[in-house]
Amino acid sequence: MQVHEQKGEHADAVDLMINMGPQHPSTHGVFRLVIWVDGERIVRCEPHIGYLHRGSEKICESEHYNQIITLFDRLDYVGNLNNELAFCLASEKIMDIVIPERAEYIRVILCELNRIASHMLFYGVYGLDAGAMTPMLYAFRERERVQEFFESVTGARLMHNYIRIGGVKEDLPSDFLGRLKNLLDDLKRGIDECDQLLSQNEMFLARTKGVGILSGADAVDFGVTGPTLRASGVAEDVRVTDSYSIYDRFDFGIPVGTYGDCWDRYYVRVEEMRESVKIIEQAMDVIPEGDVFARVRRIIRPPIGEVFVRTESPRGDLAVFLVSDGTDTPYRVKVRAPSFANLQALKHMLRSAYLADAVLILGSIDVIMGEVDR
Repeated sequence: MQVHEQKGEHADAVDLMINMGPQHPSTHGVFRLVIWVDGERIVRCEPHIGYLHRGSEKICESEHYNQIITLFDRLDYVGNLNNELAFCLASEKIMDIVIPERAEYIRVILCELNRIASHMLFYGVYGLDAGAMTPMLYAFRERERVQEFFESVTGARLMHNYIRIGGVKEDLPSDFLGRLKNLLDDLKRGIDECDQLLSQNEMFLARTKGVGILSGADAVDFGVTGPTLRASGVAEDVRVTDSYSIYDRFDFGIPVGTYGDCWDRYYVRVEEMRESVKIIEQAMDVIPEGDVFARVRRIIRPPIGEVFVRTESPRGDLAVFLVSDGTDTPYRVKVRAPSFANLQALKHMLRSAYLADAVLILGSIDVIMGEVDR
């Protein structure tokens, strides 16, 4: 802790500098936030990243294309399948690969389930940030159902390596649709229970309403995307505005907030879980039979060129810029990570906020440091 004296008109006033992190139970990763406070009000702050850096983008330059998928699993380690999809779409675009219809539907179903699992984790830990323990238990009950379902399909609970360049690793188990229907029934009940438990809780509303306001114009200026942007009233969803895969075949809404405060950022994610269930229900009704993998060489060797692909991950606009030099390893892989961009707005959102609200404001962005420090 440091004390800085202010000179001039208020010579007796002091600002206290305090450190939040880098190891802090509410930072959702390894992240240091330096805060200057005047009393209980935050005067300014400085976010410091880089404590989790692993050089994933550089490692991609020495890995075969199929090996890189495992690196994308570990960027946003809560939205693994969505990350796998982004890289595979970029590779397929540069090679002009058309993947089988069945694989497209499998990808959408699993990615939307992953969105629900990610938002459930957010719901639980955000309840903890606000001082409530019970939401965590509800959230992990539902998340565990999704993780067990993933394990039956991909063989893993987190690092799946299931979406491959050209389709998916293998076909679905024979009881997939029946188990998926039961899972969706449980999830719909679970989402409603989670909503009833926390969303209108008097103490939760007092902690989140009107806190950390980010206007739509400011959100756009800062490059904010995903639920954090939509909570500020901007109806931007890459699945709709720059559609990819087969998302243009489904009917679903884009939940948006009104004030851009912590509560709006929380509730947009609750509503997004319901929209993901709608997408999955539509997909499972029309999923075709057939192959799940296109005719692709075992050693991927794209033609010389570059490509840029955008997707909508649980945290926002996840984009991949891929440069190929014609060999079996990329010349360059650049990831546009939503958590990194969303953090740009943190200084603005924390200005003049109470110190006690710093954790709630940071938590409402739902950052994953694995894709920030990549």
